[in-house]
Amino acid sequence: MIPPLPTDIFSQAQVLNNTYDIEGVLGRGGTGEVYRARNLVSGRVVAIKALARQFSANEDYIDLMRREEEMRDIAHDAVVRYTECSRSDDGHVFLVMDYIEGPSLDAESRRRRFDPRELLILGHRVAEGLHAAHARGIIHRDLSPDNIILRGGAVEKATIIDFGIAKDTAAGARTIVGNSFAGKYEYAAPEQLEGRVDVRSDLYALGASLLAAWRGEIPDVGTTPGEIVRRKREALDTDGVPEPLKGVIDRLAAPSPAARPATTAAALELFEGALREVRGSRRSAGQGGRAPRRRGVLPAVLFLLLGGALVVLWQFGAFQRFLTPELPAAAPYRLVASVDGAPQLSGNVPDADSETLLRRAFGTATGAMPPEGGLTLAAGVPSPEWPAVMAELIAATGGLEGWTLEAQDLSVHLAGLAPDGESRDRKAAELSGIAAEAGIDLDLRLAAGPRILPARTVADALASHATCGPLALNSAADGYAMGDTVRVTGDIDAPGDEAAIRDALARVVGDRAVRVETEVVNPSVCAIRAMLPDLPSGRMSVRMSDGQTGGLNPSGVYGVGANPVVDIELPVALDQGWLAVALVGNTGQVFNLIPNIAAPEHRIDRLGVVENGIRRIRVLHSVAEFGQDNTKLAFRVSADDFGKSEIVAFVSQEPLFDVRRPRDESVESFAQGLAEAQARNPGNLVAIARRVLEARP
Repeated sequence: MIPPLPTDIFSQAQVLNNTYDIEGVLGRGGTGEVYRARNLVSGRVVAIKALARQFSANEDYIDLMRREEEMRDIAHDAVVRYTECSRSDDGHVFLVMDYIEGPSLDAESRRRRFDPRELLILGHRVAEGLHAAHARGIIHRDLSPDNIILRGGAVEKATIIDFGIAKDTAAGARTIVGNSFAGKYEYAAPEQLEGRVDVRSDLYALGASLLAAWRGEIPDVGTTPGEIVRRKREALDTDGVPEPLKGVIDRLAAPSPAARPATTAAALELFEGALREVRGSRRSAGQGGRAPRRRGVLPAVLFLLLGGALVVLWQFGAFQRFLTPELPAAAPYRLVASVDGAPQLSGNVPDADSETLLRRAFGTATGAMPPEGGLTLAAGVPSPEWPAVMAELIAATGGLEGWTLEAQDLSVHLAGLAPDGESRDRKAAELSGIAAEAGIDLDLRLAAGPRILPARTVADALASHATCGPLALNSAADGYAMGDTVRVTGDIDAPGDEAAIRDALARVVGDRAVRVETEVVNPSVCAIRAMLPDLPSGRMSVRMSDGQTGGLNPSGVYGVGANPVVDIELPVALDQGWLAVALVGNTGQVFNLIPNIAAPEHRIDRLGVVENGIRRIRVLHSVAEFGQDNTKLAFRVSADDFGKSEIVAFVSQEPLFDVRRPRDESVESFAQGLAEAQARNPGNLVAIARRVLEARP
């Protein structure tokens, strides 16, 4: 970490969103900073990329962050894992990702020289990460030594970071920064300068990065635009780079895309061939030369005795190991088992017994045997117990959906989907225990399902938490898929209700994001809402305007001194029945606007005025109207009125109440009257409309 500055976005020991404890600054850039932090809930160390305030309000930069966070769908140990994109309380957008402990390839190449085999292993590892990204239709576009991190300093654990300007190649996808140039000139492919990019552009950057790591210096591409374009048309200078590393770099970084490997799969084959060549050269160098033997004549008897001994030894199999072909060595030793798509079991095994063991474990986990021919005999197994441990891990995936296990030597990446959060935690503990006991470095990424969450399940979880009328969901008919956000809106009667809603949803939503957007409404309003049946509005609506200006007030919010005016609007066809309107105040009182002692008439066809097919019935008047007729109700907002009240309008077939109600009464009295009215005539109410009227300072 680097020393803090007074201008830093976040400070040490600051806690973001009640979750992330800032431990220090990892780096600074033109648009923001990167911090090391610790998740106070899980204890996991993370890296946080934060946008400066001026960029946190810029939608283009926020798009960059959102796009990078979408890389969480790429599950591979060679690609950094992204967790979430969020906004701090003071408005800074930030991105949370895995913290990779280790130097960058750029820093390490300045510190020491790599040997060719190390760079081939590193290149193979990075190509695997690119292969995982390309399989999802994502091109990095900015690969370079400073965004390749060597986890623990090991080349075989290289990890790609910083997909901030990655391009999605899926049909219809939006490129983050358009089709113009994005990347670093020193490592960008020539076609990127013309705004063109495909998977081969990443391979060029990989080749250029390997050359920079070998030489320990940044490639010189000139300083002027013309010089950069000219040099990019030429092959990189690989003089002095030993084979086969030179040949790999020349292929990957060929100026013409057509001369490069067409895919990352082809690039992986290129690396594997070079690694076999390196291993073969080492074996040849280790054998050395042998002095010629003198030819002699064996006595006939000695020859016969020797021949007989050889026959006996042959019968007992003494020469079998010399006649068995030597297995090719695999480095790294690999295994892939997956049911994410077509069932797959492929990689290296040391013998036929291990192959049988792994195939049986796959069958135990999935209920079906994998296709034949995926496993290849190879020397170089990391340990004698390795096949048995891999078999145990595969068997333990039972109960997971869409799981994938990828092993390289003693490092294993395992991802899958558990039915729910509780199952995920149990399975994670089981798999982690197996790996820890065997000394396996396990990168475990289990998501909590279900894959499709029925909206009914969410509604049932919310039912007991609707403290102020029903809570609404953003659900579709087919429920919530993985990655969807469960959004809850509505009103509550106490601030603590929101936390209770989140706790209830946490038990059913799995890893889906939850957004609870509720407003606290006063208990009086909630008490009346609890008595209301679930009825449609019948196209009846509550219209609010300003008594001083006559203008509409669509927000329903009024300041001190304002004169709220309220009309009930009904379609002219709705003229049979009776109207009752009440104002539920925020001080425990209910004001009966229609009917009341001063205004007993409430038959719909005798109320209001009809214009353009709408009947408008005024229930709260302007102060000027009150001055002309003091039986009309009107008021101005004062400090005593601050808070949320609600206008509730009822349409019934017969009069709702059997007695004339006072102009104002307690909430308890009105609620009791409403309950008695519904019990007396259950089918009488046919429509209800309501709207909040809020008074603010």
